Amino acid sequence: MRLIRSILAVALGAAAILAFYDPVLRFLTKPYRDLCDSRADFNCDGSLFALGPLDGLTARMKIAGYGGLVIALPVLLWQLWRFIVPALSKKEKKYTIPFIGSSVVLFVGGCALAYWTLSRALEFLISWSGTEVNQAFQITKYVSLVILMILAFGVGFLSPLLIVFLQLVGVLTPRTLIKQWRIAIVVIFFMAAIITPSGDPITLMALGLPLTVLYFVAILIGFVATRKRMRNTA
Repeated sequence: MRLIRSILAVALGAAAILAFYDPVLRFLTKPYRDLCDSRADFNCDGSLFALGPLDGLTARMKIAGYGGLVIALPVLLWQLWRFIVPALSKKEKKYTIPFIGSSVVLFVGGCALAYWTLSRALEFLISWSGTEVNQAFQITKYVSLVILMILAFGVGFLSPLLIVFLQLVGVLTPRTLIKQWRIAIVVIFFMAAIITPSGDPITLMALGLPLTVLYFVAILIGFVATRKRMRNTA
């Protein structure tokens, strides 16, 4: 039943995206269009092109599908939490609302940072083409780049919640996480390099640095929560 609810939520979200497809597409292409307007030396006008008759449909379905996932995120997280809850203690179940709320905030924050970073990443990548090269992006490739980048940042920003959760259930301890902080930072930037579609240094730093900060914030939250739990049980 949870799976059916999740599928319906994604389907309704996708339908909403399809109903407002043109404004959504304009929103996704705005960083590229603004960049072309501000940099005449890039030889681009901000338009996208289709190589074949299926390109437009493919781009539309990608935007609708991934957009549906984003819109349905609160429902998906709720269903995931309801699946985990039976294995949790009564005290751990009280974290339901904070878990759902912080998940949505972190995911949206990651997506917003990705959108803000997009124009800067595009500027860096296009600058390597030289002034004699005209820029013309295929719609399917541009849409894939933008969507994957937004999702990479959004999902990446959820990782601190996993760290907090593992501390709450006793799998990890704040002491261990602090002790291994150097390894953690290497892993963070390694994973950021893997999940970011463009792989450029601007995108890598834009994702890696906030995740590093969130790593230490997650340790602090876990430390406070575990200390409070120890006092209550004493």
